[in-house]
Amino acid sequence: MSRGSSPLLRWAAYIAIAIAFAVACAFLSHWQFSRNADRSAQLSLVKANYDAPPVPLSTALPGLTDFDGGYEWHPVVLHGTYLTDEQLVARNRPHGGTSAFEVLTPLKLDDGRIFIVDRGWVPAADRGDGPSAIPAPPAGDVEVVVRLRPGEALPSSGRSAPPGQVPTINLPFVAESTGAQTVTGAYGVLVSETPAVSDMPNALDAPSNDPGPFLSYAVQWILFAIMGFVFIWYVIRSERRHRREADDEDASETPSPRRPLFARREDRDMTDEDALLDRSVR
Repeated sequence: MSRGSSPLLRWAAYIAIAIAFAVACAFLSHWQFSRNADRSAQLSLVKANYDAPPVPLSTALPGLTDFDGGYEWHPVVLHGTYLTDEQLVARNRPHGGTSAFEVLTPLKLDDGRIFIVDRGWVPAADRGDGPSAIPAPPAGDVEVVVRLRPGEALPSSGRSAPPGQVPTINLPFVAESTGAQTVTGAYGVLVSETPAVSDMPNALDAPSNDPGPFLSYAVQWILFAIMGFVFIWYVIRSERRHRREADDEDASETPSPRRPLFARREDRDMTDEDALLDRSVR
């Protein structure tokens, strides 16, 4: 490989690396923009639904499994009777700075369906692997207002829970304990109960309105891509400067051609011979 072609191939490799890095950054930036769009849609949904007037459950959930995601966080009105004996708790919930338990109480509706109401959270007991005392719900007929939430997935680790507890609010899993008529499309986070009781589980926090870092991460990945090209430009520019400096040093160290000393003597001898010839002619 010639001296001139070697740096060109190396620089081409640098540029190829910068392009590959930029493509990866573009993919990650697009992913963060997508997450930001999803988060913005969630915030818009919460803003539109959270304080909306309650609607009948049949409007948002006409069957057991059909749930329109556009009704998430929307309040609905329920009428029925709590099935206290079939109450469950969801374990390892992050409340109060510790792993708490959320109280899942089945509500048998007037139409015969069973709807899961999350009445709030209670701390863990001082001893054992269960919750502290759980306040009892109102007895008899009640009117309940809840905000709708979709169910959760089962843990990927396959972890289980002791009797009377569930690892997540997976509604088909909950329905194995509460009956075949359990609504599995969504459950409800308690807003109010009529008649009310004085002793209640701790209320769940409202959803966060933090937009998250996704937009800033997306912009950072774009800047990283640009910085990659700037770095490669700087490396190539530095190599070219060093190459020019090396060529200039080589040129300054090469001695200039000088006329041999014997050539000067040869010229003097020829001059003397010419002078002798001129005298002989005269």
